[in-house]
Order: sequence, then C-alpha cells, then structure tokens
Amino acid sequence: MKGRKRFIITDTLGLLLAVHVVAANVQDRDGAKHPLLWTRLDHPGVRKIWADQGFAGRLVDWTAQTLGRDLEIVRKDPGQRGFQVQSKRWAVERTFSWLTAHRRLARDYEAGPARAETMIRWAMIGVMVRRLTRVRPAARPGRRPLVRVALDEGTVPA
Repeated sequence: MKGRKRFIITDTLGLLLAVHVVAANVQDRDGAKHPLLWTRLDHPGVRKIWADQGFAGRLVDWTAQTLGRDLEIVRKDPGQRGFQVQSKRWAVERTFSWLTAHRRLARDYEAGPARAETMIRWAMIGVMVRRLTRVRPAARPGRRPLVRVALDEGTVPA
C-alpha cells in the first residue's frame, strides 16, 4: 500500500517527544506502541497521554499494563456537529501543521520510514531554534518596547 502514517507524541507546548513513521496499512493501535514505549523510556516523567478515538481499545489496556501510563481517549461531545477544537488534542494537531509547513514534509518524498522520521526531527529542530532565537523586547518599567519587523524573502520594505 502506498503512503505513510506519522505517529507523534508531543508535550503540551507541541514540542516533539517521539515520532514513528510506518506504512499506511498499519493499524493505528499497532503503530502507536513504538512511540509510546520510546516516550516511556526517554521521558519517564510523562504519566498521562491523550489520544483521539482511533487509538481506543486494547492500546489503552496495553499502555496501562505494560508501560504503567494512563492513556486517555479524547472523545467528541455526543451533540457535536461539524468541526470543533478539542483542547487536549490541539497541541498534536498544531505540531502536524508546523511540520507540514516544511515543503519536504508536505508530501511523502522519502524512500524509507527511518529517513522520514529524521526529516520530521530536522523540521522540529528548526521550529525550536526559531522559537529560541525569536527577538523579544526587554521588559523594563517605563520604557516602550521596540518594534521589530520580519520580512519574508523577496519582499521589499516600504
């Protein structure tokens, strides 16, 4: 089967904790085991994980018994019509949006899943570096903050 599935686990800020890329024919509950295990090993302080309805079922029990973590399924309200933001899942969806802003991740260009995972990590490193180097005015009492303007490539200042 063509295509890939990307499984990511983020913290509440949307920063990447674990990533796993598999073929599109892999069941969601099976593909999620690897990043859950890696999160348990690399980030032992993570105790609660929220997931969407595609991960319900045996994965919840497996996470509790094998990893000793609480996997909570975030469900839609019974009366919900159309799209509505689910606050607990929004961090992951926002991270996917940041990742697909990178042209190389907008399509499946990579030959293998390991390389696709590497490209996701590279993109996330770029996101974090931009956050760290963002220029913020110093907060001093009685002083007005400086105004900074960022120009996109190819634009001319007025």
